[in-house]
Amino acid sequence: MKKALKALIICIAIGALVVLMGCFYTVREDQYAVVMQFGKIIRVEDTAGLKFKTPFVQSCTYVPKSVQIYDIPSSDVITKDKKSMIADDYILWRVTDPTKFVQTLNGSISGAQDRTSVAAYNATKNVISSMTQEEVLASRGEILTEKITQEANSDIGSYGLVIVETQIKALDLPEDNKAAVYERMISERNNIAAAYEAQGKADAQKIMNETDKTVAIMEAEARKQAAILEAEGESEYMRVLTEAYDTQEKADFYNFIRSLDALKASLKGGNKTIILDKDSEIVKILYGMGF
Repeated sequence: MKKALKALIICIAIGALVVLMGCFYTVREDQYAVVMQFGKIIRVEDTAGLKFKTPFVQSCTYVPKSVQIYDIPSSDVITKDKKSMIADDYILWRVTDPTKFVQTLNGSISGAQDRTSVAAYNATKNVISSMTQEEVLASRGEILTEKITQEANSDIGSYGLVIVETQIKALDLPEDNKAAVYERMISERNNIAAAYEAQGKADAQKIMNETDKTVAIMEAEARKQAAILEAEGESEYMRVLTEAYDTQEKADFYNFIRSLDALKASLKGGNKTIILDKDSEIVKILYGMGF
């Protein structure tokens, strides 16, 4: 009897513990907890902590709140000009509406990965097919990422999901035409460089021509000013001489001084013999005939 009573007490304790454990559940910071009753969602817990639910009647499904990453297998895409390329993407996604996520995908992470990867692949294919190969290569970066992400999100909103970013890890060319494309790109860049170089030389020549023209104008103007100043100096010199020797006496005295200076200059350097014309001013001076 005692053993039966003891076993009963133990069973009751275990049952009470099971019931008590079924009354509580824990929500982490990076989770949503979707509480369901008879297959119907009755509430979503989005704050962390210890929560209460009705045991055996209500169940709890956990949904990730943090951003998830998924690597999409590389695949072929075709550009607008019918060139084949290989795109290798990864996506960052998260749940925005836990209720929709559970209702449509039953809270399945693998189901969410399938839906987001398909949406990202279709968006990548559509965006690249609207651009030429050269435009695709020139647009690698934020512009291409934004276009793909925006289009991809148009297909997954009904699942309570959002693609935070679709990033292209690698966008490459097939091996059979990679070399030809690179050679064409190099040739085009060389042509652009040659055009810039020619334009630079033309601009430099234009600047040099304008500079030479300016220098020639400045030199001509300087020579003109010099000629004007020289003429003005000669004029002033003649005016001063005219004023200094404006009488016959002053003129005779000037001629006398100039003749003496000429005679003095001719006698320098040792013994000299001077042969003069009888009508020269020096002879007149020597013979006293000029006064």
